[in-house]
Amino acid sequence: MYEHFFQCPYCWENVSMLLDPSVYEQTYIEDCEVCCNPIQVTPAFRANELVRFEAMEIGQ
Repeated sequence: MYEHFFQCPYCWENVSMLLDPSVYEQTYIEDCEVCCNPIQVTPAFRANELVRFEAMEIGQ
């Protein structure tokens, strides 16, 4: 697993998520660990390295 730190698009707090680098590109929804709002997360990996990460509010 790959731990990635980023800023929540709702509360702007720094949070972390565990990402699975065995899947090249994925999109899923996970709640912020601080404010509990749903975040649409889209990570992309190449050779087990994170090459792109997007975290957006739901409905944008």
